[in-house]
Amino acid sequence: MAEATTDRLRVRLVTPERTLFEAEASAVELPSKSGYMEVLYGHAPLMAELGAGDVTIHGTEAAENEAGGVVRLNVSWGFVEVLPNRVTILASDALKPEEIDLPRAEQQLERGLNLLKQAGESVEASDEAQRVIFEAEAKIASGSGAAKAH
Repeated sequence: MAEATTDRLRVRLVTPERTLFEAEASAVELPSKSGYMEVLYGHAPLMAELGAGDVTIHGTEAAENEAGGVVRLNVSWGFVEVLPNRVTILASDALKPEEIDLPRAEQQLERGLNLLKQAGESVEASDEAQRVIFEAEAKIASGSGAAKAH
């Protein structure tokens, strides 16, 4: 077996339904719950909770790569495990930008805004409304970028 290329991350993004991405890359940007983070080869091990947003994978030669070595995938919640040479993303939901149904995402945003109006003083209801809104806004941003690229 050939020796693995050094200074490369093995990146894998899986959902309960499918493996959406698996390839080597030079860097990965991830939407954690506390903000975006970038992972490079040799990163300290960590586990983090994902938020809603785009995972941007740099320096890959995967078949789905179209934009100069960059692959963007929209994720909604989950976890990421980072090891010095590997990034494993376990997402509740993940879509390629062209798979996003923009009218449905806009309906989701409207539903989230309505939930927020109805939340009143309930922290739990407000948190759920914010989760729905963040997810919808991330999908709209990803899907809108895909529509402009075509």
